[in-house]
Amino acid sequence: MLAVFVNCFTVIVGGLIGVLFSSKIKESLSVTVQNAAGVITLVLGFEMAFQYESIICLTLSLILGGVIGTALDIDGAIYKLGQFFEKLVEGKNQKSQDDEKNLTEVVEVKNQLGQKKDFAFGFLNASVLFCVGAMSIIGSFKAGIEKDYTIIFTKSILDGFMAIVFASSMGAGAIFSFITVFVYQGALTLLSTFIAPFVNDLLLNELSACGGAMIIMIGINLLKLKEIKTANFLPGLVLVVIYTLVAGLFS
Repeated sequence: MLAVFVNCFTVIVGGLIGVLFSSKIKESLSVTVQNAAGVITLVLGFEMAFQYESIICLTLSLILGGVIGTALDIDGAIYKLGQFFEKLVEGKNQKSQDDEKNLTEVVEVKNQLGQKKDFAFGFLNASVLFCVGAMSIIGSFKAGIEKDYTIIFTKSILDGFMAIVFASSMGAGAIFSFITVFVYQGALTLLSTFIAPFVNDLLLNELSACGGAMIIMIGINLLKLKEIKTANFLPGLVLVVIYTLVAGLFS
């Protein structure tokens, strides 16, 4: 679990640096940072997405996964979790009638600033970004089975820098994505000895491709080209596992 704690630490530190940085720059520069974050995210997503070996697997996992995720409203659930953390941080009691005017002002400010300062939006997108990559899976397996922390440590450095970019463009919500990283990678590390026999190159490549497609969606959101509820496509990762396991039986 050492590697998981290191990864969480770098996300927290990077996020704090990003928040401090964003508070000292003008609105025009904030927009520039967000656009840069969007382009960087797109580049990362495309690099991962083209690792697919079966376009059928990628197509089915994204479409069917999106349908399942939309029906379950996974994006909405994670967004609400981000709002819950926001309430804890800000210590607001939204039930008080005396705060109605203040809440109205807050909403107006958020509308002026746009999505980039939406706490829950930052938490949602950072959580997806830091968890869908193949490095999370491979690194967790190596850390749990071989006690080799190289991949997770490398991922931690990358996540730290991305946390700076995300927190500076979308706010403090990105910092709290460390909770998602801790739960997700911690679970993979603890279960690594049981899951490892089922992992092969085909599975990792297809997971990277599907995860890359979701990262592209995050980039599109950051650039405000279209609003995509990225987290609703997360069931696609499960469908990738099922597809590759079934394909392995017939290969």
